[in-house]
Amino acid sequence: MSAKYDFLIVGAGLFGATFAERMTAGGKRCLVLDRRDHIGGNVYTEEIEGIQVHRYGAHIFHTSDEEVWQYMQRFGRFNHYINSPVANYKGKLYNLPFNMNTFHQMWGVVTPAEAKEKIAGQRAAFGDKEPQNLEEQAISLVGEDIYRTLVKDYTEKQWGAPCRELPSFIIRRLPVRFTFDNNYFSDSHQGIPMGGYTAIVEKMLAGCDVRLGVDFLEHKEEYTALADKVLYTGCIDEFFDFCYGSLQYRSVRFETEVLDQENYQGVAVMNFTDAETPYTRIIEHKHFEFGTQKKTVISREYSDAWQQGMEPYYPVNNEKNAALYEKYAALAEDSGVLFGGRLAEYRYYDMDKVVRSALDLAKTVL
Repeated sequence: MSAKYDFLIVGAGLFGATFAERMTAGGKRCLVLDRRDHIGGNVYTEEIEGIQVHRYGAHIFHTSDEEVWQYMQRFGRFNHYINSPVANYKGKLYNLPFNMNTFHQMWGVVTPAEAKEKIAGQRAAFGDKEPQNLEEQAISLVGEDIYRTLVKDYTEKQWGAPCRELPSFIIRRLPVRFTFDNNYFSDSHQGIPMGGYTAIVEKMLAGCDVRLGVDFLEHKEEYTALADKVLYTGCIDEFFDFCYGSLQYRSVRFETEVLDQENYQGVAVMNFTDAETPYTRIIEHKHFEFGTQKKTVISREYSDAWQQGMEPYYPVNNEKNAALYEKYAALAEDSGVLFGGRLAEYRYYDMDKVVRSALDLAKTVL
């Protein structure tokens, strides 16, 4: 452990790997550490029965950022996968995102005018007032029927709280369109890396020294002394030993199963929007790469309350946590350490935004 590095990068996920690749390309020596026994963070994929399985949930790359898209193409080919999930409510299927197919399945309407009229009638009770919670926001977007069938129970399972107690902004990013278009995203580029994300991250880290199964925080001083500068991508509150208390998250538990059949549900992502089904969705991984294997692999996703020691997935964005994060951010500003990524910044990040943020930080540093 006598080697000297320009950068110590804590976390081999997408942010850390992008930053490490840019630093290495700029002539810097980088050491990358990760607690897990693999690289890739939550985008890690592993091959099972010839199928690339997204161990930590579905990750579909989509972006309208041309620089980010061209950057990612350096490390692998992306297929033409289009995310068109299906919602299952007590055995009845609906197309997502909410579009004319959904509205026809729900009400039998056939024109955008009919759909808008139906929604307008169901949201009339709110008038012009600003939605105060997720329930009001959802009804104002898609009406009472769709909210009760496709939003309410699914969201309450996901967040572990009544929709009336959740902030309205959670649902604002949900697409609603009055065309027969099942493409969940409206970005100009979308796809899944052929051969999985792990192969892409391997290429990003090719010029770095990588050590896995290492807990940086247990040996912080020892590892920090190896490099001129540290980039930390883990939980910001943990870095500072929870001195102000713990930030809150929701966690996710996965049950992955190999099935001796070619096709289980006919779609990569199926959401289960009733309260009785304990899991939120089932991922059938082979459909991400149009697989023709004789077997299939599915993962059931269960949303869990988070406790320290569990994997943190979704930040609980409320006033209490926002104020707590700002206190940690102030410590980070004065620490001399670089912080980046969803855990260090306590925010939900789409993958392209992770890459963009890492590229921007790398440009600033170089």
